[in-house]
Amino acid sequence: MTDVTSPLAGRAIGLSAVPDPVFSGAMVGPGTAIDPVREPSEAVAPVNGIVVSLHPHAFVVVDEEGHGVLTHLGIDTVQLNGEGFELLVNKGDTVTRGQAVVRWDPAAVEAAGKSPVCPVVALEATAESLSNVVEDGELKAGDALFGWK
Repeated sequence: MTDVTSPLAGRAIGLSAVPDPVFSGAMVGPGTAIDPVREPSEAVAPVNGIVVSLHPHAFVVVDEEGHGVLTHLGIDTVQLNGEGFELLVNKGDTVTRGQAVVRWDPAAVEAAGKSPVCPVVALEATAESLSNVVEDGELKAGDALFGWK
């Protein structure tokens, strides 16, 4: 079983609360979401693995079992064209859980008119394949988010 940990500090709100139907409807996959603290911070790897997709606003890390975990920094943040985001690793890099991947400022995202809410999604998974999904409460980066059976 893979333990997926929070890439950010903030408050767990669950996918259904994400202001985007693709995420809230779990069309990308099951998981949860975080309303991040409004201060410049680093989004960290939620699992040990390889960065297989890397954009300023989103990244995917695939663990040794082949599970892909998407961290999406805000909603519609692709429209910011990378402004306010700094990549700290490269696509193809091996990362360890808790390693900084992207530096960003959720308050700046919000000031630009976008939601800073961050879905954390298990790709190519079913809701039944996840356990102990955290959908409320305060989180620190590295706290447990869900287990992947």
